[in-house]
Amino acid sequence: MDEIFKALADPSRRQLLDSLNDHDGQTLRELCDGLTMARQSVSKHLSVLESAELVTTVWRGREKLHYLCTRPINAITDRWIDRYDRPQVLTLADVTDLGEEFVYTTYIRSTPERVWYAITNPGYSAAYLGHAIESDWLRGSTYIWVENGLRIEEPEQVILESDPYQRLAFTFRAFGTDETVAVAAAERRSQVSFDIEPNEDQVKLTVTHCGLGADSAVRQAVSDDWSLKLSNLKYGLEQRTP
Repeated sequence: MDEIFKALADPSRRQLLDSLNDHDGQTLRELCDGLTMARQSVSKHLSVLESAELVTTVWRGREKLHYLCTRPINAITDRWIDRYDRPQVLTLADVTDLGEEFVYTTYIRSTPERVWYAITNPGYSAAYLGHAIESDWLRGSTYIWVENGLRIEEPEQVILESDPYQRLAFTFRAFGTDETVAVAAAERRSQVSFDIEPNEDQVKLTVTHCGLGADSAVRQAVSDDWSLKLSNLKYGLEQRTP
């Protein structure tokens, strides 16, 4: 956690995080645009942010894309904000809030392997979650989101992390109707992560959807949909035969 505080202490690094919060998936050249810092300085600051896991990177051909990662910020919130009287620390909360998020946690009587396949296998996912995700699940790869007869495919839909049976994270555009997708296309990309943890004879599944603005069309769409999807996933895995 010391690395996180050190990384956030520098105003230049906070400026870079703000830039990624406004527009995720930028190259070094794009991040340098509009800044007075030299390219080498920006590169060094990004290295510090990567070490603190505040920024994650993926390669797209010869381009290195940088993405904001809010997990360390959430850890600060859990450790240093939520444990105290929240009204007294609203100023600090505003400083460390890099985007609104939803966190959903459910316990499923299943195994990490079955939960993973239910999320990543298009056949299982369509049955259990109501959507299918088509990808090779390699870090930096793109994916196709299939739902309600729509196939949503674009270069900014990127797999950020893929650790089988443990963690999956990707940038997110939208699900829902044609109208929802069209409105969401103009918004910055948010991020979704699935964390899978064994818990005795159950699996603790935590879905975090972060980087959502208060007036985001995606935020309005996912506020209820993720709860419904996870409820169906839990029922499907517990009631249906493997």
